[in-house]
Amino acid sequence: MKFVIQRVQNGNVTVDGEIIGSVNHGYVVFIGINDYDTELIAEKMVQKMLHLRIFEDDQGKSNLSLKDVQGELLLISQFTLYADCRKGNRPSFIQAGNPDHANRLYEYIITLCKKECSVVQQGKFGAEMKVSLVNDGPFTIVLNSEEILKSHPSIR
Repeated sequence: MKFVIQRVQNGNVTVDGEIIGSVNHGYVVFIGINDYDTELIAEKMVQKMLHLRIFEDDQGKSNLSLKDVQGELLLISQFTLYADCRKGNRPSFIQAGNPDHANRLYEYIITLCKKECSVVQQGKFGAEMKVSLVNDGPFTIVLNSEEILKSHPSIR
């Protein structure tokens, strides 16, 4: 599982010319899922994301989490995070999860986030989406479940 987390001033997602999700002050998170991902991995990833201290405190240090600042979340499924560009010029997406499995975990991630954040918006799984955002910082973090699994080998 991969999360690309962008700290934003605002962001939105459009499908067929209609804004279906919009946030202010928080994260736009692009989520890639593969076939080896599980609910337990999703739980660990969500907890890590929600507790990252990347918002500034009164002294200007990145010391506050999304929860500390009552930040908002916009969650976007993005299978292209599993692009394999090693051969040729056309990326392969064979490492991306089966759509049924990926959608189920994406919906599970949304449910987990809604338990902890008051504003959780989302894109539409499998749709052609247009995402706009104003990256604050810029501040972008990539969470990869492979790294988290190294420190928690019993998760798999």
